[in-house]
Amino acid sequence: MKALVAIKRVVDYNVKVRANSDNSDVELANVKMSMNPFCEIAVEEAVRLKEKGVVSEIVTVSIGTQQSQEQLRTSLALGADRSILVQVDQPLEPLAVAKCLKAVCDDEKPDLILMGKQAIDGDNNQTGQMLASLLGCAQGTFASDVTVEDGKVAVTREIDGGLQTLSLSLPAVVTSDLRLNKPRYASLPNIMKSKSKPLATVNTDELGIDISPRTKQLGVEPPAQRQAGIMVGDVTQLVDKLKNEAKVIS
Repeated sequence: MKALVAIKRVVDYNVKVRANSDNSDVELANVKMSMNPFCEIAVEEAVRLKEKGVVSEIVTVSIGTQQSQEQLRTSLALGADRSILVQVDQPLEPLAVAKCLKAVCDDEKPDLILMGKQAIDGDNNQTGQMLASLLGCAQGTFASDVTVEDGKVAVTREIDGGLQTLSLSLPAVVTSDLRLNKPRYASLPNIMKSKSKPLATVNTDELGIDISPRTKQLGVEPPAQRQAGIMVGDVTQLVDKLKNEAKVIS
């Protein structure tokens, strides 16, 4: 069984994101970049399935600039067998990403496609669903447990009323939630081995993909700073301020 894992290069989750000087976009100069945390969970799940003997090959794919090779090498150090970079020099909308992934899937023909439920930069939570629709295959989103057996994948996901388990026919798209697993750290020997693992590069022209944007980003602004709170002497004063100053009650 072949597993394909989609990963994305994003600003590290420990970094406080700031808008650039003209508020046109997020400041990326001299900012630490990492693999999207949800994508890292997807890579870990694929590696665990390989360790169980369920998956025979893991292929990681990223759509981004040349710098995305860094995150692909990280995935190779974590246990992936080879990587593919679809190189683009502009930000892509979820639909364009899904189209690129579909083209790769048409070529690779994976049995299981794993990816994070969302990226922490855009928080769109759309690519996995769009990819499943384009491929015409089953999908299981927000997975907290994944079991593959007898040619099917059982995906347990959290819903408002508790847990829901879906049985999906392969091929299928599965998006990972935080509770699926805890990613491992890449060991130094595996980091060294990753440098010799295959990493192919293609572009959207070779794939024949239309990546033209359908929306335009007008600007990026930081949230308004919260005002300092005040101490009130009693409930009467609190009610008065909520009614007359904050005007949240009448």
